[in-house]
Amino acid sequence: MMNDYEQDRQTIIERLLNINWLYLLVVSILVGIGYATLKSAAFGTENLWAEKQMIRFGIGLSIAVIVGVTDIKFWMKYAYFIYAVFLSFLVIVHFSGFIGMGAQRWIRLGPIVFQPSELMKFGVILALARYFHSVSVTDIRKVRFCLVPFFIIAVPAFLIFKQPDLGTTILILLGGVAAFFLVGVQYWKFVLMIVSGVVVVPTILWRLMHDYQRNRILTYLNPERDPLGKGYHILQSKITLGSGGIFGKGYMNGTQSHLNFLPEKHTDFIFTVISEEFGFIGGAVVIALYVILLIMGYVIATRSQNYFGKVLAAGITTYIFIYFFVNIAMVTGLVPVVGAPLPLVSYGGSSLLTMMFSFGLVECVYTNRNVVVSRRGANFDDDY
Repeated sequence: MMNDYEQDRQTIIERLLNINWLYLLVVSILVGIGYATLKSAAFGTENLWAEKQMIRFGIGLSIAVIVGVTDIKFWMKYAYFIYAVFLSFLVIVHFSGFIGMGAQRWIRLGPIVFQPSELMKFGVILALARYFHSVSVTDIRKVRFCLVPFFIIAVPAFLIFKQPDLGTTILILLGGVAAFFLVGVQYWKFVLMIVSGVVVVPTILWRLMHDYQRNRILTYLNPERDPLGKGYHILQSKITLGSGGIFGKGYMNGTQSHLNFLPEKHTDFIFTVISEEFGFIGGAVVIALYVILLIMGYVIATRSQNYFGKVLAAGITTYIFIYFFVNIAMVTGLVPVVGAPLPLVSYGGSSLLTMMFSFGLVECVYTNRNVVVSRRGANFDDDY
């Protein structure tokens, strides 16, 4: 166990050596699989998607390492401020955001265009980790102490839903509910929250949904109702998954993706490209890599000696699981198509850079795993 003075004396080299490089190796392998798949989806050319993705990964890896060697008390101290900044981005999007693909989800800063909702997912986890670190175990069991984290989740979820972005809204709500479970909220309250959500939320959302969002739900229930329209995505996805068989058709030999039958093959439906070219075996390998990444994330969380680190690493890892699960379930027809990319593999600048930042936070928990910070009163502000 390391005291604050010993932690502060650590050099950058010592912190770099202390990073869990095996964790980043698994992350890099998944990005490498994404690069190869994007290259195949672009008919063998690199400059369409793959090259841009690797440039972003290089930047993201640097961010992850820098974040990983910082003092965890820095992120504890500024967690609420970071959340507020990300929330202000969502407000800006609401009033003057950049419109693309029929939705107002982006902010344009000169040549840079980014999606604040991607940042907000992990801003919520930072704020929740900070809040739950500052309250006692007894307080967590009281209903009034659950109101603040409820609004931490609900406010950005509402703003993102209004963009409209139903997929990210659902993911933030699921991640928030998971955070309540992770910190030990009494089971009856947890069950009540889920039951209330199942009964009330769908009714409210259905009234607030846009027509295309309602059609997604109806199409999920019966894709054949509009096979050449709203049901086209999921039907082609299932065909592509099945056409790969056990061993696949071979790299760059996928017919469904190369003949453009499969829509969004470089983003939401990239797993089907992998499964067509490498079959069931290839898909299983990708899933196994995610499972390894998740196990490592939860192990890092359990070994942290400070509660903020435990909640932060476990929360981020749970978010990764939700993203991964929803994407795989979406392309196989188990859940409606909600626009959830496959983490690290799908094409997308905001998504990849945000993911790398989040993995950096998990690394930060790992490198500071022996730092002990009192939970009540948040004395770390004075220490830092």
